[in-house]
Amino acid sequence: MNGGRSRRLAVACLVALAMAVVDQGTKAIALAQLSEQERIPLIGDLLGLQLAFNPGTVMSLGSNSTWVFTVIGIVAGIALLYAAWRATSTAWAVAIGFVWGGAIGNLIDRLFAAPGFGRGHVTDFLAYGNLFIGNIADIAIGIGVGLGILQVLLSHRSQTRSEHPGATSPQEK
Repeated sequence: MNGGRSRRLAVACLVALAMAVVDQGTKAIALAQLSEQERIPLIGDLLGLQLAFNPGTVMSLGSNSTWVFTVIGIVAGIALLYAAWRATSTAWAVAIGFVWGGAIGNLIDRLFAAPGFGRGHVTDFLAYGNLFIGNIADIAIGIGVGLGILQVLLSHRSQTRSEHPGATSPQEK
């Protein structure tokens, strides 16, 4: 493995580890301090803190198939390790690391939280109005996806400019 690839893999691993640790740490605090019955407002009704346990995925979809999400989480973790190993830039490594860390954070809950191994419910505590309740792992996944989309857009823009070096953008006219 060459030095650049090793460095990018290390970056992805460090970002993933940091996100998983922060996710699990905030979940431990939420479990110790919050209640399922009471919401603590942070930004009026827009954002608050309230404990919830999610057996499914976004907005509790698939609540009766928790074990399926455990399998998907394991497969995603392996796929993201491979993606991190193949990352072509540090920016991609960071993006992959965020998604990987979020996936690991929620997988830890699926594996070890109640009601049992492989069927655990994900601990959520960030209440977004009356829409849904999420956690730091969800935010990490969102950040990673956003960074990935940004990389694709920047790559496309760079490629377009190299294919048409004399072209001007609308801002340059």
